[in-house]
Amino acid sequence: MHPGIHAATHPDKPAFIFAGSGETVTYQQLNDGSNRGAQLFRSLGLKPGDHIALMMENNPAFFQICWAAQRSGLYYTAISYRLQEDEVAYIVSDCEARVFITSAAQAELARKLAETMPGVHARYMVDGTTDGFESWEAAIAGMPAEPIADETEGSDMLYSSGTTGRPKGIKVPLSGEPLGGVPGLLALVQGLYGFSENTLYLSPAPLYHSAPLRYNIAVTRLGGTSVVMERFDADWCLELIEQYRITHAQFVPTMFVRMLKLPDAARLRHDVSSLQVAIHAAAPCPVQVKQQMIEWWGEVIYEYYAGTEGNGFCAISPQEWLAHPGSVGRPLLGEIHICDDEGNELSTGQAGTIYFSGGGDFEYYNDPDKTADSRHPKDKGWSTLGDMGYLDDEGYLYLTDRKTFMIISGGVNIYPQEIENLLVTHPKVTDVAVFGVPNEEFGEEVKGVVQPADMGEAGPALAEELIVFCREHLSHVKCPRSIDFLEDLPRHPTGKLYKRLLRDKYWEGHDSRIL
Repeated sequence: MHPGIHAATHPDKPAFIFAGSGETVTYQQLNDGSNRGAQLFRSLGLKPGDHIALMMENNPAFFQICWAAQRSGLYYTAISYRLQEDEVAYIVSDCEARVFITSAAQAELARKLAETMPGVHARYMVDGTTDGFESWEAAIAGMPAEPIADETEGSDMLYSSGTTGRPKGIKVPLSGEPLGGVPGLLALVQGLYGFSENTLYLSPAPLYHSAPLRYNIAVTRLGGTSVVMERFDADWCLELIEQYRITHAQFVPTMFVRMLKLPDAARLRHDVSSLQVAIHAAAPCPVQVKQQMIEWWGEVIYEYYAGTEGNGFCAISPQEWLAHPGSVGRPLLGEIHICDDEGNELSTGQAGTIYFSGGGDFEYYNDPDKTADSRHPKDKGWSTLGDMGYLDDEGYLYLTDRKTFMIISGGVNIYPQEIENLLVTHPKVTDVAVFGVPNEEFGEEVKGVVQPADMGEAGPALAEELIVFCREHLSHVKCPRSIDFLEDLPRHPTGKLYKRLLRDKYWEGHDSRIL
């Protein structure tokens, strides 16, 4: 299963449609371009197991490059163009990329990077050139469009977003199989979500993130069509679902929140009845938000819990979720263990660190200490993503928070996610972050930072209203002692909140997080 199969049977079928520009990449174009890219990589001396890196916006060349690496047995590292120069340079160096590819839209950053990548032997740019970069289009134009002789499956090697120290490269073993195998994710999306050659998939997030990258790759393995949004906009998203009769899509909870907060006249004017499956992941979804989405779209909202590491996979259908609201499902890959800080397994209903056993293997590239930190302390071979949660009597998993953001106030463990899930449902709140800040008496106290729907309302009166709202629904010990306001929270387009950037400001001058 790969683009060459579909190019032979449906050469003119769109593999990708870029919604903003309308540019279409057919299967013939994807196959020919990726073959030429693979031929270029071999001409540069790259062999299976070597690395390339690419950094660009949602661009029609993105998957041509990824598939060129995939069919060459290479590791390819997609990098966020929103990072700073030193962050990109670190990732390129750490992943040991021998080729770096970017776009003309990123020329300003690319020029700064040109002399900071000593391990890179070839630098290319699509849609134009700048100092230090050759034209990607010109480089592949002279290459044959036939497959290389030694096609073999490669793999992405993506980096965590680096909100806690340097980003971590997540390396999985190469399969060594010939091109066209059926990876585990492909079997999952076929079995769970009904992906097929008839799938019309809406991709609203940046392609360098793991889920958009991998799910779009799965769509092209099967011969479906992806509609790629260059940026997410709630109203435009609904318009595209109607326009293209989208059958499958994937979102993060913040996208649901933004769609739900559209005025009814805008929200309800679009026909979304073509949707068969709307997947969400990446962050826990507030129960009320998901309930509203199911009421609006019907029982098409599916959820999974997994990480780029691929060490386990939980999933839940809308029907299961309605019976277990708030759960992220039961494991389909691996077995779950909930453990305390010493590694002892906890009883049903008790929250602790989530470990997977029996799932996929991974390592954090060039970082044995971080790899070791992700493993069970009693050397059981289990691994964790660092999340906290608990299991109910039927084995359904519920997330409580990232372990690093748990608040300990007066000896009481407080999980910010519960508070965030409540506050975001308030009509005057667009986005919210909750974390611990210093308190001389209790060690930490709960702080809320809110992006209000109307910045003109920000102030003590709204803060008090939101605190009272929390106290009406949660134990007072969990409620924010104070709330600050920002016009925008530092949230990645994939939905990930850079909470540490907010929290660190409140801990300036403290050598320790324990008072």
